[in-house]
Amino acid sequence: MNSFLSYILLFLSAFILCALFTPLVKKFAKKIKAIDTPNLPRKIHKTPIPLLGGVGIILSFIIISVVYIILFHSQSSVLPMRFYLGIFIASLILLLGGVLDDKYQLTPSQQIIFPLMATLVIILAKIGIGISQITNPIGIHPLRLDFMILGIPFSVFFVYIYILGMTYTTKFLDGLDGLVTGISLIAALTLFTLSLTPKINQPVTASLSIIFAGALAGFLLFNFNPASIFLGESGATFTGFMLATLSVLLGGKIATAILVMGVPILDIAWVIARRLWYGKSPFVGDRKHLHLRLLDIGFSQKQTAMILYSFSICFGATAIVLQSMGKFIALIVLFIVMILLGLFSVFAYKVRSGVKSTNG
Repeated sequence: MNSFLSYILLFLSAFILCALFTPLVKKFAKKIKAIDTPNLPRKIHKTPIPLLGGVGIILSFIIISVVYIILFHSQSSVLPMRFYLGIFIASLILLLGGVLDDKYQLTPSQQIIFPLMATLVIILAKIGIGISQITNPIGIHPLRLDFMILGIPFSVFFVYIYILGMTYTTKFLDGLDGLVTGISLIAALTLFTLSLTPKINQPVTASLSIIFAGALAGFLLFNFNPASIFLGESGATFTGFMLATLSVLLGGKIATAILVMGVPILDIAWVIARRLWYGKSPFVGDRKHLHLRLLDIGFSQKQTAMILYSFSICFGATAIVLQSMGKFIALIVLFIVMILLGLFSVFAYKVRSGVKSTNG
């Protein structure tokens, strides 16, 4: 399964299946009243929108992945079957938790149970424990931090926190039509491209990444502004969860995932730090996210999404082309860019507010 045509077929299969599932999911969401009502200041949609969008993405990913395993067992067997089962079971756990939350509006302490369980399943399947070294980004030779020396508990803890952190990054980011879906699609295509490079050459990871990308693209048809359905809890958590899992499967290409998701990650880190500083719960939403600040200074939802898509594409391409030292420099540039974006949004908001006050 090395031909590019095969990857296109996997992408199109997931794309078409998710595009077919999503209208059915919308009807189901309306039937069980899993609806997002714009009853809070931070919510920017004007009319009630169905949730549960992640259901179509997750089911499409699982179904096409199972077909891939059946048809191309010789290559899929490169990974033990328990790895695939771990991914599928964890995905279904997130689906269940998402449906319950979209329907019954669980508390944060109840919501977190499902990501914790899903991540634990991945650890039990031993995905990621085989990462043998972390590349030294400031030197020529790799800095070998063998987990056999650091200990298996360190490996488990590192992978667990990383996957859980990425899961919550996309969950917290989900506040704009198509934002999480589009950025996750870009990240999935980045991991797919990296999987095909001669240095990596992992057809299995490439296949799973392109299936995931296809499902996201099929859903984006309905989720881009003006969205007719939202990701919901299952979709918002599943996207980050899968990106983290795929990057770990790719041989610990965590820096790549962090780069392509860099702006959202830094945005979430800043927002959480700010909430904690002011004694607020990190799980209670507000309008301090970068995408909401860009809306407040006059950008439309489409413009805001395209701006953040552009950053993800640029840093994703950088992650594919550059080696360790280059990625380290790119991370520094990303940090500076994020600071400048934040300062620009705050300054522009104050100017815009001042003009409104003067005119008023």
